[in-house]
Amino acid sequence: MAPIISIRDIAQYEGQEVTLRGWVYNRTDKGKLQFIQLRDGSGIAQCVAFKRDLDPEMFEIASKLTQESSVIVTGAVRRDERAPGIPGGYEVGIQTLQLIQMAEEYPITPKEHGVEFLMDHRHLWVRSSRQWAILRIRATIVREIRNWLDDHGYLLVDTPIITPAAGEDTTTLFSIDYFGEPAFLAQTGQLYNEANMAAFGKVYCFGPTFRAEKSKTRRHLMEFWMLEPEMAFFSLEDLMDMEQTFISHIVQRVLEQHPNELKILERDTRQLENVLPPFPRISYDEAVERLNRLADQTENPELREGLRIQWGTDFGSPHETAIAEMFDKPVFVYHFPSAFKAFYMQPVEGRPEVCRSVDLLAPEGYGEITGGSERIYDKELLEERVAKMGIGREAYAWYLDLRRFGSVPHAGFGLGLERTVAWICGLPHIRETIPYARMLNRKYP
Repeated sequence: MAPIISIRDIAQYEGQEVTLRGWVYNRTDKGKLQFIQLRDGSGIAQCVAFKRDLDPEMFEIASKLTQESSVIVTGAVRRDERAPGIPGGYEVGIQTLQLIQMAEEYPITPKEHGVEFLMDHRHLWVRSSRQWAILRIRATIVREIRNWLDDHGYLLVDTPIITPAAGEDTTTLFSIDYFGEPAFLAQTGQLYNEANMAAFGKVYCFGPTFRAEKSKTRRHLMEFWMLEPEMAFFSLEDLMDMEQTFISHIVQRVLEQHPNELKILERDTRQLENVLPPFPRISYDEAVERLNRLADQTENPELREGLRIQWGTDFGSPHETAIAEMFDKPVFVYHFPSAFKAFYMQPVEGRPEVCRSVDLLAPEGYGEITGGSERIYDKELLEERVAKMGIGREAYAWYLDLRRFGSVPHAGFGLGLERTVAWICGLPHIRETIPYARMLNRKYP
């Protein structure tokens, strides 16, 4: 009996008879020859049905197969450099074909479809080779995140999705009725991670988070996955050292493991190959100076106005893009004004208007990939910050307890998984980076 194999392993079976199980990705009718592109989730292989090699009933089925029909085929693997597929270079000469289900007319065809149509049919769109490539790379990024952290002494500790208090901006909370009491969908697991950090030293959480931010930009989702490591006795400099090693590892592993997927995406990998430590580091003060100097040198009035920035203002997308273009790899910008950063960030000594925070900006216009800081560990200062939050102190009592019982300097950051996927894959919009995107006007399917 022929072994059942995955298409990704087809090269190991050259000259052998194998069985493939999957779906028809495409079919080309050449009369007595039917070229069937078969996908099985691991790859795509060309399978050739030759009329003289099959009984009439099987060939009749082969000649009528519709896109996404499910089949089982058995045949000999032969090498052919011309054979398309993923990985390609091999094809199967069909000896037997079993039809599981003849698919109805498939709504997504090789012709052009509008984005909204494709998003309405996301449950089917994920079968296309482009989406297949993106989501496989996403899975590798997730795996490498976990592997690196696990191998470097970090402990995964899950944090709740339903919380009694804001982690960051109270205006971007999704509120829910929790048995008659107000509660919120978590914006971040970080506050709980600080408690976990005091128990285990180095921890991380990795799961869905929610932001009720009414944004339609190509960088925003309402529901996304965020990685949040937290480390005891870490300074801002320690944080940047760790991040550059960590991010570089992820990018290089994707390059090693996914040349076929990156080729499908037509990704120019030259900039990714350069993502190696050390990463450049500039202060917010220097970044503002650089932006305004660039604005002064720009002849286009509209561009000049878009680049100019006043100290104390948060960066917009044009600012992040311009800063990143000044370097040939991701760049750290540190010591942002406290006014637009989270309440828990440690102020710079002697400059309370500035906090010990850092963002990592990716090149090619992808903007902020990570945001982190040293955390306030002084109880009185944190009490003062919480009082300004606008939500009752009782919701933060447990968090304030952490500063009463063995408080230490510590730091951490958040990494947006979908933004990272968009950057590494070279995607124009974040909606393709997650299986089922939740955006301002989309919660279906």
